[in-house]
Amino acid sequence: MANRITKRSEDYSQWYLDIVKEAQLAEHSPVRGSMVIRPTGMALWENMRNALDQMFKVTGHENAYFPLFIPKSFLSKEAQHVEGFAKECAVVTHSRLKSVDGGVEVDSSSRLEEELIVRPTSETIIWDTYRNWIQSYRDLPILVNQWANVVRWEMRTRLFLRTMEFLWQEGHTAHATKEEAVKETLQILEIYRTFAEEFMAMPVITGIKTASERFAGAEDTYCIEALMQDGKALQAGTSHFLGQNFAKAFDVTFQDKDGEHKLVWATSWGVSTRLIGGLIMTHSDDNGLVLPPRLAPKQIVIVPIYRSDEEREKVLGYGQYLLSELKEHGIRAHMDTRDTYKPGFKFAEHEARGIPLRITIGPRDVQNNKVEWARRDTLSKEITEREGLGARAAELLNTIQVDLYDKALARREEMTSEVETYKEFKEVLEQKGGFIYAHWDGTPETEELIKNETKATIRCIPLTETTQGTCMVTGKASNQKVLFAIAY
Repeated sequence: MANRITKRSEDYSQWYLDIVKEAQLAEHSPVRGSMVIRPTGMALWENMRNALDQMFKVTGHENAYFPLFIPKSFLSKEAQHVEGFAKECAVVTHSRLKSVDGGVEVDSSSRLEEELIVRPTSETIIWDTYRNWIQSYRDLPILVNQWANVVRWEMRTRLFLRTMEFLWQEGHTAHATKEEAVKETLQILEIYRTFAEEFMAMPVITGIKTASERFAGAEDTYCIEALMQDGKALQAGTSHFLGQNFAKAFDVTFQDKDGEHKLVWATSWGVSTRLIGGLIMTHSDDNGLVLPPRLAPKQIVIVPIYRSDEEREKVLGYGQYLLSELKEHGIRAHMDTRDTYKPGFKFAEHEARGIPLRITIGPRDVQNNKVEWARRDTLSKEITEREGLGARAAELLNTIQVDLYDKALARREEMTSEVETYKEFKEVLEQKGGFIYAHWDGTPETEELIKNETKATIRCIPLTETTQGTCMVTGKASNQKVLFAIAY
């Protein structure tokens, strides 16, 4: 199976698509730009969702659900918001079809009085709802999240990374003060960083977006940025301080303790199935998908090997005993009992699907009370006693989780540069790529010039101490180096 996967060195884009296919994560659908998420891909997303959902709830957030359809007039109430999403909106204009000559066509008499927008994001309809929920300071804060799908009409798509419809979570909170809202925005940013690094084993840099890169309608957008194996950046999550923009647009006010009416302060934040794409490109190799154990749908697969019915009975019995012990330790384990496939095929298939650990057992292992372990990340093997199986499995899974993060971090550090001149910037970008720290004068004109000439964008202004210097392009004063890269 591994030979069906293009090598990264030959064609990185095709390698990525081959991984998605061979790991059975997703496939293209009949609707151009949309995807079918297969059970393995969905199980991976569910593990991500469950981990994040728990982190949100621990910090006081609750789940709700809002409509898929948004009245067109809602989007026009916040000028920056509609400008940011206008070209990506799918619009519903009619309510029914009619049969014509064995087929169907739109019934022209069913045109809607007001067109509906298939949600590209939910700020507008949620803030229209919040107007009814909020009257006084006692109603605040509102800490709501929803797990949903959204539609953004993308012309150039790639499975998980950029599709017309995708799954995500979007949080929308309302606060009495600016300080509370900013604190919320940074709290979510930290949750995203923790999730990326501790669950995905994907190191990220936290920072704030420039004005040209911030979310439409936000005052500030914070982000986590990751670096993929090909040296391109991936925006992995965003948390937005919306100020009072949406409260003004939808007239959402509250009466404070002194009886004064004030506008509410807002945040919104989200991550999507794009994280699966980031996971693939952070850890996988030419043999297929590599998954961090904390998120892997199956953490261990047991592959029994036998030649006769007698051996089969003994080996499967032994395997079932191992399986039970692993599950008692809370490990997501599975035994591959398919007789229609040879062990070699199974090994290649499980490698391609990224299962962190494989246990192989045969008649000799049953006789000697041993197991053979194979790590997916290093492809290394070892044989141990069966005694202490559960503890050994937990130890190995934890080691793999840590090693994957350390390997990704070392790669990122190797692919990160600091430059002082624009000439050096261009040379590093062409020869090495990756993250580049450089001084910028803070003007949108210089930012646009760099983008047009090199395709590199400012990924974020890192949340670090400032260092005085001069802009690599204009020579003007600069407060700190910002992070550049070519991005997905």
